[in-house]
Amino acid sequence: MNIQELANLVNGKIIGSNDFLSAEGFTGRFTFLNDACEGDIVIRHWVNGKGIEIAFNKNIACLITQNPKDGAVETAQKLNFPLIITDKIELANALALSKTIKQFSPDSTNIVITGTNGKSTTSHLIYHILNNAGYHTLTNTDSESEFNTLIDPMVSKLISDEVEANGKLDYLVIEVSEVQGWLGKLMKNHAALMSEAINPKVAIITNIAMDHIGLVNSIDDVYNEIKTVPNAIGDGVCVLNYDDELVRSLKAKNPFYTSMNKLDRDNSLYFNGEAIIYDNNPILTIDELPFNSNHFIQNILSAIGACISLNINMRDITDGVKTYKALNRRFTKLNDEPLIYDDFAHNPDGIKATISETIKLLPENQKLHVVCAIRGSRGIEINQLNVNALVESMTSDIELYLSSSKDVVNNLNFVENDEKEVFFTTLNDNNINYTHFDNLKDCLIDVYTKADKKDIILLIGAQGMDPAESLLNDIIKI
Repeated sequence: MNIQELANLVNGKIIGSNDFLSAEGFTGRFTFLNDACEGDIVIRHWVNGKGIEIAFNKNIACLITQNPKDGAVETAQKLNFPLIITDKIELANALALSKTIKQFSPDSTNIVITGTNGKSTTSHLIYHILNNAGYHTLTNTDSESEFNTLIDPMVSKLISDEVEANGKLDYLVIEVSEVQGWLGKLMKNHAALMSEAINPKVAIITNIAMDHIGLVNSIDDVYNEIKTVPNAIGDGVCVLNYDDELVRSLKAKNPFYTSMNKLDRDNSLYFNGEAIIYDNNPILTIDELPFNSNHFIQNILSAIGACISLNINMRDITDGVKTYKALNRRFTKLNDEPLIYDDFAHNPDGIKATISETIKLLPENQKLHVVCAIRGSRGIEINQLNVNALVESMTSDIELYLSSSKDVVNNLNFVENDEKEVFFTTLNDNNINYTHFDNLKDCLIDVYTKADKKDIILLIGAQGMDPAESLLNDIIKI
């Protein structure tokens, strides 16, 4: 692939040199500027003149960007450095993913997981099952959600680094956001574009619900982003959540359905309340599952369905499920007396499901203390939907606490006044009592002090609740 072919593939325009800068051409590695070596290609959403100078001095093959600024174009021309400018950086990242897999992992079997909720747990569980069975497996899912994005070349870098360090991969398990954007602009067909680049043998669609408000503004918008995924994977198997009406309506060439209710159809798997049933036989009882709340069992079903579709030995599948340890902040138990659970419930469906499942664990005449971190710098729309979900979930057994988490978030996650006000107004209009704290530590101290040892404390939210475990460790020691 020469530089003109590369530019054509990403719908880009070349500035500066019409050839790769490095004498040896392109190494095949797509990466970040800080990590780049001679002959690599760097993909960045934006670059300035200083970045071009750094790339030139590193002798990288070329740099692809969507937003050249502060002298980037002039510096590229001055240094005769090959800079490719594209209107859609997602094309570059999809190309990077496709080329990386073909060069570094051409024989791996690839799995894609997308949908609104449950992607990380499902991806990580599949990874654990395969890894536990002795297969060399790579996933982009991690507890901090640092690697499960495909809007930069992180996954491409992870693949090439892993293969160079540890050899041939058997499986790639890649989490793909159902909706993606940059600077408030939707990257249309992101899930399908990335799924096609990965060329999976199996794809999972967990559910279709509202999140990413601003990028999409209706459930129809979310559906339109996901509905092209089955077509993008071609002859691959599509594991579909039968209980989600929109997912069930998707047109897949080779569907495999999962359900929390009995299914009388081929290529399906279901939970009957006591066991997971496949081919009319129980394969795992509820007591053998690592967690038994409904939405987590649905994730388990999806993971098992994918592994069955990959023809993994059933003993390896069940052993993997039995030995699985959940990712951080996936209904993680932090304390026993009182019981404290921490969950990355950050959108309406996640909030309602997590509260509903926690209430089932509540002893009679005890309180559930729900501590919710308001989503900062995400706009009033998603926060309106989240507080609506809280209102729908409230019972007389629940004490509600809100945190703006000013003491633990950065400027990218700062809770704006209108984001707080939509919570306050909605709760007040529905006559729901709550206590709000600017700082997460103050909030946690208050709820921990007030809770009875037989109560349950549930921590929910995204970035504003991420540091809660470390803060609680200090509070509990006091």
